[in-house]
Amino acid sequence: MVHDSAVGTVASSYNTSVGTLVSIGYEGKTVSDLVNQLLGQNVTVLVDVRLTPLSRKPGLSKTKLGEALRAAGIDYVHHRALGNPKDNRAGFRAGEAKSLIRYHQVLDTAAATDALAHVCELMDGGAVALLCFEDNHSECHRNIVVDRLLRTRPNAEVVHV
Repeated sequence: MVHDSAVGTVASSYNTSVGTLVSIGYEGKTVSDLVNQLLGQNVTVLVDVRLTPLSRKPGLSKTKLGEALRAAGIDYVHHRALGNPKDNRAGFRAGEAKSLIRYHQVLDTAAATDALAHVCELMDGGAVALLCFEDNHSECHRNIVVDRLLRTRPNAEVVHV
């Protein structure tokens, strides 16, 4: 089941048998905005899928973000193996086939496979958010991460915020 908060649909309550994935980008958000949206979706763990968890936006780099999340009762995990290589991002956003293929190859590595398995395990404990920069999930590699996770958890609920 997929919901997109931008079009006004509402996610149903968390189902422990299938799990919930929340796809979120921090583009245009403050740390406070991000944390409040995560709390509104009952997220228990945020998985940062940026290759390099750094940001020019205050509070959105790994250490400060992790601190803000922990203060709100949300765990922080960074999975570098799920990141999109820097030189692949522009082509990916533009929808170039070679960039999409390259990112799928990234997800086929042993490290990424292990990271995906870990995210599935985290889903057993509550709603899990996947974080990257882009606000629009369709322009971000986390959309492919969601698709890969749905191969293992086909009945998981997906919420794009």
